[in-house]
Amino acid sequence: MPHSGKKTRPQPSLGAEAEFTQCMPRATVHAPSPHGPPRALNMKKVQSKDGSQIAFERLGSGPPVVLVGGAFSDHRVRAAGLPLARALESALTVFCYDRRGRGESTAIEPYAIAREVDDLAALLAVAGGSAHVYGHSSGAILALEATLAGLPIERLALYEPPLVLGDLRERMPPDLAAQLVDLTLANQRSAAAELFLTRGVGVPAPAVEQMKRGPAWSGFEAVAHSLSNDAQLAEDPESILARAAGLSAKTLLLNGEKSQPWMRSGVEKLAAAIPGVSRATLPGQAHDVEPQALAPQLLEFFLA
Repeated sequence: MPHSGKKTRPQPSLGAEAEFTQCMPRATVHAPSPHGPPRALNMKKVQSKDGSQIAFERLGSGPPVVLVGGAFSDHRVRAAGLPLARALESALTVFCYDRRGRGESTAIEPYAIAREVDDLAALLAVAGGSAHVYGHSSGAILALEATLAGLPIERLALYEPPLVLGDLRERMPPDLAAQLVDLTLANQRSAAAELFLTRGVGVPAPAVEQMKRGPAWSGFEAVAHSLSNDAQLAEDPESILARAAGLSAKTLLLNGEKSQPWMRSGVEKLAAAIPGVSRATLPGQAHDVEPQALAPQLLEFFLA
């Protein structure tokens, strides 16, 4: 998509690193543990339409809900994985899964958003044919796309879909997904993660340089091959906004009080487009939302 204008925007200082790194899913991106790999979980698999095997974990009892994570995420990420599932499992049957090509899930190439929608359809079938869905970040865009595609999603909750609308930050390059594919095919995983963070998420380059020196960077590199998928999901926010007017499922849009202004602005614009949407801003929260702050909102919405 074209860049919106030629304005010069002030760049955040390096002291803003902590604020920007709140966009990263802390429970997933980590250095290898000195105590060995994480405990093996009771993962099951379901076959998607194209033959990809989608791994998931099921917890709890009650009405079913599927959690959809964003970039750098697998089923362990706290904003849309096991930590959140454990905060919901007393009242809901929660499905958290590895999106295609991550964790224990496989991926048939080439990537297409429609194929990720098919993955979610397979999980809904396992959940009993229909379910509520919660999506975080680019996972929120995927959940929205799945609902617009007609999947049997009863209620839809979205936390900060990354829609760059307006001039609060620079737009991502229109060929970002292609650049990320090229870098990972060349085994330049660190460069791919850096490109996604700077041009896709908007993290200042000096902050990324500090992140690269930290123990979590190897986790970023490990999932770099999947970042082009997230770039594709977010590359045309105007189209998403226009199509959102046709959304018929009951929808809750959430954002954090301390999240980046462009993220909050995108949520506000999306809320204005969706008929009958519910809205909530979580005090003290940023993009990497705490499960204990998020769970009460989701329980109230899904159990209404």
